[in-house]
Formats: sequence, C-alpha cells, structure tokens
Amino acid sequence: MHVRVRRRIQRALPAPLASLGHDVWLLYLTRFLRLFAYGLLSVVLVFYLVGLGLSEVQTGLVLTLTLAGDTVVSLYLTTQADRIGRRRMLVAGALLMTAAGLVFAGTSNLALLVAAGIVGVISPSGGEVGPFLPIEQAALTHVVPAAARTEVFAWYTLAGAVGTATGALAGGVLTEALQQRHVAPLASYRTMVIVYAALGIVLACLFTRLSPASEAVAGARDGATDAVVRLFGLGVSRRVVAKLAALFALDAFGGGFVIQSFAAYWFYLRYGVQPAALGAIFFWANIFGGVSALVASRLAARFGLINTMVGTHLPSNILLILVPLMPNLPLAVTLLLVRFSISQMDVPTRQSYLMAVVRPEERSAAGGVAGVARTIGASVSPVIAGFFFARPALVNAPFFVAGALKIAYDLALYREFVSVRPPEEVAYLRGGNGERRS
Repeated sequence: MHVRVRRRIQRALPAPLASLGHDVWLLYLTRFLRLFAYGLLSVVLVFYLVGLGLSEVQTGLVLTLTLAGDTVVSLYLTTQADRIGRRRMLVAGALLMTAAGLVFAGTSNLALLVAAGIVGVISPSGGEVGPFLPIEQAALTHVVPAAARTEVFAWYTLAGAVGTATGALAGGVLTEALQQRHVAPLASYRTMVIVYAALGIVLACLFTRLSPASEAVAGARDGATDAVVRLFGLGVSRRVVAKLAALFALDAFGGGFVIQSFAAYWFYLRYGVQPAALGAIFFWANIFGGVSALVASRLAARFGLINTMVGTHLPSNILLILVPLMPNLPLAVTLLLVRFSISQMDVPTRQSYLMAVVRPEERSAAGGVAGVARTIGASVSPVIAGFFFARPALVNAPFFVAGALKIAYDLALYREFVSVRPPEEVAYLRGGNGERRS
C-alpha cells in the first residue's frame, strides 16, 4: 500500500522531482523551516526592538551591524565547508541561530544585542542570512544532474518562499492572538523570538541526517596558491566569482532599503496597518514570489539564465518605485503583490547560474563569497533607511533609492555576463546548430 501511494505521488510530480533522493527532500525541509523562522521574526523584529526602548536609528544600527557581523561568520563557514564538512557547518549555523535568538529574547542592552547579532544568525529581512544557502546550494548541485539543476533550485526557492510566507503570517496572527489574551505587546513579540531560537535546535538535528553523498569531493585546485585556496576556497573560479559578487552586493545594497521588517514598518507608519494584517500581506507576497520561481525555470530553459534574471528583475524594480506613489492602501498592496509575483524569478536562476559557472569543488566557497557580498551590501542600507524612517518627510525615500540601485544592477549584470553561458546552455546551442551536444 505504501509503495503504491509513493508511486502515485512520484507520478504526479514534475519529472526532475519524481526521482529526487533523501538529501534533496531533507534540504527542502530545512529550507522551509529556516525561512519560516526568518519570516516569523521579520514581521515583529522592528516592533520588538522599538518596544525594548531602542529608537528607529538605533534599530537600524542593530540591523546593519547584525548583517555586517554575519559576513565574517558566514565567510568562514562557507569557504571551509567543502574541506571540513558541509553537515558540520550547517549544524554550526543552526546553533548560532539558537544562540542569537536566546540573547535577543533575554536582554534589552544595546551592546549585547549588537554582539549577539554579529556573532549569531538573525534575519531582519525574512530572507536568507548565515552560511546555509551557499552550502545547501552546493550540496543540491552535487546530487542532481545539470539539466535538472534550475528546476530543482526553483522548487527549493518555492520551499523558502512558502516558509517565509507562513512564518510571516504566523508571526502576525500569533502576536495578535497573544495580545487579545492580554499579553503585553513586548511579551508577545518576545515569544516569537523564543520560537525562532527553538527552531534553530530543530534545524541542527535535521542537518545531522544528511548523507555523505552531500559532501564535496576533493578536486584539482589549479590557478591559485595554497594560501588563497585555503583562505577563500577559490582557485580558477575566483575571477568570475569576484565580478558576480560585486554585482550581487549592489543588488543587495538596494534591497536593504526595503527589507521586509522595514517594509512592514512602512505600511504601519503610512496606513496604520497592524501586525496581523501585515502578516497576511507578506504571506501572499512571499507565496506569489515563490510560485514565480517555478515559472522562472521554464523561462530559463527557453531564453537562458541571464536573460531571465534581467528580463524579470528589471520591471519588478520599476514597480517597487511606484509602490509609495499609490494614493491608498489597497493600491499599494496590489502593486506590492504584483511586484513580488515577478521579483523572485531571478533567485533560482541566479543561484543556478553561479553554481554552473564555477568548479564543482569550489561551489560552497563561491556561494559563500557571493552570499557574503550580498550580506555586506545589505548591511549598509538599514542604518540609512533608519534615518529616513525617523523623518516623516522621507519615509517613502527607501523605495525610490532601492528601485534605482537595483535597476543599475540589472543593466550592469546584463552587460557583463550576457555572453558567459553555463555549460548546459552552450551544449544546447551547439545541438541546435546541428553539432553534437556535450
């Protein structure tokens, strides 16, 4: 009976998913739970920090230093993961989530909050931080065929989007439910922080279940000295990674002005939207973003990864600029949801592209360096956004700045990499010209 049910489920799934192994499904689960925790926290984090007595400027400072401190920890864990062990580094990252959550729940001291944010793993945006994403991407690429990589990444992105969405919804609904039971607002926000810490322990346990097949296989380290390889984990791939990392940093710098925590706070300042309603808004925003990732894999198969990345990301950033220009809440929410329905199409394509153009034994390191570059870019923006939010006349400015910077990223990415194709795209084009496909 069990075998028949499993076969029916497999037949109902898209072909690349029907034959996935234990490691892929486990990484889908950890992605969902981690992003659930991030989404849960993101809706209430600014409210919580302001409730502790921090000003908007201090809150922006905490978020900036949290993201900045994450770069050092993530850079070490990701660049050493292929050598020391991917499972070990993933477990370490999960425990750092728990440690940071417990400190945030236990103190209102600004210095301690900053220290916990720097050393631990806290996501103010609802998006990925820490060492998880690049290591999981490398593991996924290692256990699936190249032809299925982008679609597998698309479903991986969807798992994260559903996690963020349900986490945001849960954070808003549970917070309001606690307050209706006469729990003080600050205590209700702190409860979400404690749940975040508990989920870190769950993740650590799950990561121990990864099989040895997810680990890296040692390969040649041509084109770099031993010192460079040991420090950054990159050899011949370092030049292309450096270029992509710089562009990703620009994109993240722009996105940091409108991270989910601040976007939620903007809806509160502009329209008085409460946490439960904010949770619903960002639930659907993230659902739309996740579903769009599945469309991205189909577009990439037809038009190529770079064309799909730029062709979907550019109009989404124009929509971002238009959100604060809407005259009422329904129109602002509608435009935000339309923007989310295309804004995340570049995520699985970007991840797949990076994994495709670097050496197999350098994938964790490449993802780590690129991820750290994004974190550095995103870490600078919140403190500037905090100054904007502290001045009523400038509360709309983050949307304008973010949209302009992200448009600049799209144009620069297309110019630099439109001619640099992943191996499977090159093979496809050769096959289309009557030559033998590799």
